Amino acid sequence: MYKGTILKIAMVYDWLIALGGGEKVVEAIDEIYPTTIYTLLADKKVLAKTSLSPDKVRTSFLQKLLFRYKKHGKLLPLFPLAVEQFDLRSYDCVLSVSHCCAKGALTLPGQMHICYCFTPMRYAWDLYHDYIHDYLSKKPIRRFFAMLILHYLRTWDYSASSRVDHFIAISNYVAKRIEKTYQRKAVVIYPPVDTQYFTYEPEKQDYYVSASRFVPYKKMDVIAEAFRHLPHARLILIGEGPERKKVLRKKLPNVSLVGWVDRLKLRTYLQKAKGFIFAALEDFGIAPVEAMSTGTPVIAYGKGGARETVVEGKTGIFFGEQTPESIQKAVQRFETCSFDYQTVHQHAQKFSKERFQKEFAKQIDTYKNAFSSS
Repeated sequence: MYKGTILKIAMVYDWLIALGGGEKVVEAIDEIYPTTIYTLLADKKVLAKTSLSPDKVRTSFLQKLLFRYKKHGKLLPLFPLAVEQFDLRSYDCVLSVSHCCAKGALTLPGQMHICYCFTPMRYAWDLYHDYIHDYLSKKPIRRFFAMLILHYLRTWDYSASSRVDHFIAISNYVAKRIEKTYQRKAVVIYPPVDTQYFTYEPEKQDYYVSASRFVPYKKMDVIAEAFRHLPHARLILIGEGPERKKVLRKKLPNVSLVGWVDRLKLRTYLQKAKGFIFAALEDFGIAPVEAMSTGTPVIAYGKGGARETVVEGKTGIFFGEQTPESIQKAVQRFETCSFDYQTVHQHAQKFSKERFQKEFAKQIDTYKNAFSSS
């Protein structure tokens, strides 16, 4: 493993209450720079499933409130205040890993602050109108207060971006949004994908698969609807969430919903699938890379991070609209294509954890050397 120059580093992450791509990034960075991790909220059960030691995790005053409110989203207006209470004065460098408020941690003039940014706060910026109009259109009082809170968060978030000395983005797509939102440039380092676990399987079966949370922007219901007009094709949908009931009500005989599955079963589904379908507009998109690592080509929405991970005609194909008709046509076109599964697998290795750690540590060294000589 690549080891960077030793610095006294503090890591600040938004919250550790679920397992996902963000938590994998935190683990990968912690392997390079074992350090104290400051986070707004942490779940002991989640920590037990990671390589992170609970002894070095420091939570905010919101931790005590979480037991009362259960859902952390209700505490959103307090996030900026909470992250500013972390006392980080004893560190040489503060490394924030942020999709929400972690970038707002306070630092001194003699400290370096580097932000590995998953995205500017999406519900306050590019998904604002989706959230207000789609989720709260029938709840006028909640909508009004949400508008006030998100306006405040946008103002704070823009101000907090000036506290960062260097931005690192997870994709070129995010780097462009950082420049648009914060007027800041960002280096791009793709996040780590566990390509060693999602191993190559050349033998495919006659089904398509998609795996995601069932929430509106993931478009799982749109994927299912596309297969209404593909009666001879079989689709397996993996995941849970509020939109799952909508798909169940469709009662499509060629669409199977298997719910949440463990990592081993997920790998098996991906390995055996003839194709993985990805309909979300994502900042990067780890799931398609996991599928490609098993040798399974991808049918993806042709915008966002997928444009940087899927190679048209080589590791998958794109569709142009998030509609059943567009996905249906893409699947029909996919059926006429021929993919070399070994090539698909090899392409995914460009996004490995080892590659991430090497690039990340070298970039931190570059920033440190420039900071020391200034």
